[in-house]
Amino acid sequence: MKGPLFYSKILLFGEYGIIKDSKGLSIPYSFYNGALKLMETPTEKTIKSNESLKRYAAYLATINADLVVFDVVKLNTDIDAGMYFDSSIPQGYGVGSSGALVAALYDEYAQDKITVLENLTREKLLKLKTIFSEMESFFHGKSSGLDPLNSYLSIPILINSKDNIEATGIPSQKSDGKGAVFLIDSGIVGETAPMVHIFMENMKQEGFRNMIKNQFVKHTDACVDDFLKGDIKSLFKNTKQLSKVVLNHFKPMIPQQFHDLWKKGLESNDYYLKLCGSGGGGYILGFAEDFEKAKLALHGHKLEVVYNF
Repeated sequence: MKGPLFYSKILLFGEYGIIKDSKGLSIPYSFYNGALKLMETPTEKTIKSNESLKRYAAYLATINADLVVFDVVKLNTDIDAGMYFDSSIPQGYGVGSSGALVAALYDEYAQDKITVLENLTREKLLKLKTIFSEMESFFHGKSSGLDPLNSYLSIPILINSKDNIEATGIPSQKSDGKGAVFLIDSGIVGETAPMVHIFMENMKQEGFRNMIKNQFVKHTDACVDDFLKGDIKSLFKNTKQLSKVVLNHFKPMIPQQFHDLWKKGLESNDYYLKLCGSGGGGYILGFAEDFEKAKLALHGHKLEVVYNF
């Protein structure tokens, strides 16, 4: 048995904002992926994965049958036969490791599933998002369902608001372009739940709520619009503003050793940094109009290009 591959994802814009109805843009990132497989020779990693699937299968059996029904018998039989999730997606890095697993299990075991080949109306997308939100909340406490949706469909998703999402096209990459969106490896595993908790606590303060509405959401929405239109000049102007807002108001989500690097980018304009996912570690997203310049400025850090302008 070897199931189909499910990719990791990158939320280019919208982290935290989508909790408060900002726009968001999520794209598949095929560099990392995962698939369901059967163990041939058990290793520590495959045994661990198999055991966590056992726990997860028990949770899936408790999901409201009006929403989704799984073939739990087949799932448990496969787990007993040594099924595990073979994944190259780093965990705690903000690129959707649990999302790919959720997508793979829905694809293999959900009954009456919505398939990628159908005409994906907004209703179907929202239904999938709701199902995936329930399925993924096992891992994060509260999940938007977007990571598995992206992984399952393998197409960019535009979030207009909580109840308005659509599959979208993004401008094609320029392979010879000087500009790039890239990932920086912080070298630390991030935990989603504590970061979301800090955000929710901050949201109890009126000043923070106003900043989210008047600055964070405003710049996030503008970045999404600029990116989809291919307006690079405006995109970098708005990304700089967004980067500044994050540095000023989301300090706990930025690993300590990146505070100065973040500031340096804003001062030099060689690159701008933003959170990738909930922060606290994992990857940090970088935007540069001249990637070679950014590489020199970030010498000593591991960079991976995600998209070329």
